[in-house]
Amino acid sequence: QVQLVESGGDLVQPGGSLRLSCAASGSIFSINAMGWYRQAPGKQREMVATITSGGSPNYADSMKDRFTISRNNAKNTVYLQMNSLKPEDTAVYYCTADVIITTLRRNSYWGQGTQVTVSS
Repeated sequence: QVQLVESGGDLVQPGGSLRLSCAASGSIFSINAMGWYRQAPGKQREMVATITSGGSPNYADSMKDRFTISRNNAKNTVYLQMNSLKPEDTAVYYCTADVIITTLRRNSYWGQGTQVTVSS
């Protein structure tokens, strides 16, 4: 059993900052890519940022220069630093991980999400 738990979501004013964390636990041999997605009410889920096991990031164009993804492989944790937040960033943010359970088994997992609300 593998579990991803997000934390750090909050209510923040426009222009503010938040740092999200996602820790993976359970039967894990190693983790390949990890990432953050978000879903606003009435909208489809969209990719925010992903990061390879070697630390190479990939961002949606609208997030570049405002958001930074990073990871701590020793802690099986991925982070998302969000700066200059805008009301349109309001969404539930979900963590995902491509987990190697054994050399013969690999699965993708999702966290339950953490709410980010940007409002004055």
